[in-house]
Amino acid sequence: MRNTFRLMICLVAAALLSACASQPPAKRDYTAYKQSNPKTILVLPPLNNSPDVNASYSVLSQLSYPLAESGYYVLPVALVDATFKQNGLTVAGDIHQVAPAKLREIFGADAALFVTVSKYGSTYTVLDSVTVVTASARLVDLRSGTELWSGSASASSAENQNNNSGGGLVGMLISAAIRQVANNLSDSGHDVAGMTSQRLLSAGYPNGLLFGPHSPRYGTD
Repeated sequence: MRNTFRLMICLVAAALLSACASQPPAKRDYTAYKQSNPKTILVLPPLNNSPDVNASYSVLSQLSYPLAESGYYVLPVALVDATFKQNGLTVAGDIHQVAPAKLREIFGADAALFVTVSKYGSTYTVLDSVTVVTASARLVDLRSGTELWSGSASASSAENQNNNSGGGLVGMLISAAIRQVANNLSDSGHDVAGMTSQRLLSAGYPNGLLFGPHSPRYGTD
């Protein structure tokens, strides 16, 4: 009897865990986003929390395309970067501290995108070399300072990589070493950053950005 009772408890617990695991993520509240209705977005230089000094500008160069494809006008990042430098702001951390009202005064944008890069670059393990780029973002209304949206995304070179090796363990070791050298020489992080940016800023996905006013799908989400 006692064993049966314990079995029932285990089955109930397993069922509860399974139900929790299958629940979709909570739906985001887009009320403030829709009320703000941003048309023009200012992309700030990303904060770089990775050890690779190239991460910030590599990711920055990839952010405009998915935003434009989602229906927003994006201020040219080169022009924005030059404007900050002319005003003595060369560090992303300092730029992220500028008041939203001041950013709107200077650039006239409706919203600003604050991006943080947490991972960027290649990691070498015994049997593989993988390049990972992970970033998070916040979209902030420059008129009110209200956060309209936030999200995160990650991508890896392993997603398009065939790790099968006909040479057994030795072949796998050689392949991993070759990939590590190739990644370092070609900065494969730049390509992976493009994948991450697409996942992070493409509209039309659950809890993602809404379609902007220049998209034919504007107002459908």
